[in-house]
Amino acid sequence: MKVSIVGASGYTGGELLRLLLFHPQVEVAQVTSEHHAGEYVYHQHPNLRKCTQLQFTLRDTLEPCDVLFLALPHGEAQKYIDNYIGLAPKIVDLSADFRLKDTALYKKWYGEEHKAPQYLGKFVYGLPELHREAMKTANYISGVGCNATVSNLALLPLVKADLIDLNKPIVVDIKTGSSEGGASVNAGSHHPEKSHSVRAYAPTGHRHTAEVIQELGLKDVHLSMTAVDLVRGVLGAAHVFVKPGTGEKDLWKAFRAAYNNETFVRIVKDKTGIHRVPDPKILAGSNYVDVGFDLDPETGHVVSLAAIDNLMKGASGSAVQAMNIMCGFAETAGLEFPGLHPI
Repeated sequence: MKVSIVGASGYTGGELLRLLLFHPQVEVAQVTSEHHAGEYVYHQHPNLRKCTQLQFTLRDTLEPCDVLFLALPHGEAQKYIDNYIGLAPKIVDLSADFRLKDTALYKKWYGEEHKAPQYLGKFVYGLPELHREAMKTANYISGVGCNATVSNLALLPLVKADLIDLNKPIVVDIKTGSSEGGASVNAGSHHPEKSHSVRAYAPTGHRHTAEVIQELGLKDVHLSMTAVDLVRGVLGAAHVFVKPGTGEKDLWKAFRAAYNNETFVRIVKDKTGIHRVPDPKILAGSNYVDVGFDLDPETGHVVSLAAIDNLMKGASGSAVQAMNIMCGFAETAGLEFPGLHPI
C-alpha cells in the first residue's frame, strides 16, 4: 500500500517516516517539504542515513496514494483539505485542524474561524482507547494532542467508572519536553535559555484543554503546562477528588477495566524499585503509555499519572496506530519497539 507524507521535514514528519519505512504493509511513495525540496531526507533526519534514498518533493508534485499523512503546522491542513482528499481515499491529519467538532469551541481555543468547517464532522478523533470502533470504518482520522493524550488517558478510567466528584475542579499538571514545540526555532528554545530550566509556559488556558472537554465531557477541567529539561516526553499528573467511599480497590478495578485489553497501555504501580511510577524517560521512541495512580484515603485526593513520548503516542506513533486500525492491519504493525533503558 502506498503512503505519502505532507510536511515531512519536521519532527513528527521524521518520526512518521522512521516508522513507515519499516512498516511491513506499506511503501512510502513521496514526502514533501517546501523548504527542502530536492534534498535527501537524511539531511533533515540523519538517523535515516542508509535507510532510504527518498528526497523531499514539493507539495504540488504529490501523486495519488492510498493513505496520506498530513504533518503540517496547525492551520495549514484546513486550507487545502479539498486537494488532499482528492489525492487519497484515507487521510490521517496530525495537526489540531480537525480534532474539534464544534466550530465555536475551535474559535474559542484557537482564536480564529475554521476555514473548512464542513469537514469537522467527517474526521474521527484518533485516540484508539476512545474511538477504536469508529476508526475501523473511518476514511479521515485526526491526530491527537500530546498533552490531551496524557490528560485523557489519565482520567479515562475514573470517568468510565464514574468515580470523580464533579463538584470539585480537575487539574492536570503537565511536564513537557522541548520537542513538543516542533523543529522551528524561537527565543524560548534557544539553548542558553532552555537548558536547565523549568518554565511554566501555559499555567492556564492551554488549547489542548478543548480536547479533554470534548472527549471526556468534563467541564471544570484545567491543564497547566510546564516545560522541563527534556527533549522527548510528557508526564501528566491529573489531580481529582473521588466520591466518598472510593478506595484503592475501586481504583484498581477501574484502571484494569479500562486498560487490561489495551496493547499500548501499561499500568505502572509497583511497591518497590525506582521505576514504580510512570516515567517518560523509558518510553522514548515507543508507542506505549504508562499510567498509574495514588490515593490519599483521608481526603479522597487521587493523582492519576500518564507518561508518553510526545512524538510517538502523542503524535506519529498514534498516527500509525490509527492507520493500522483504519486499514485493517495488526494494530501493533510497525510499532513494536519498546523504548530504551538506560537512555
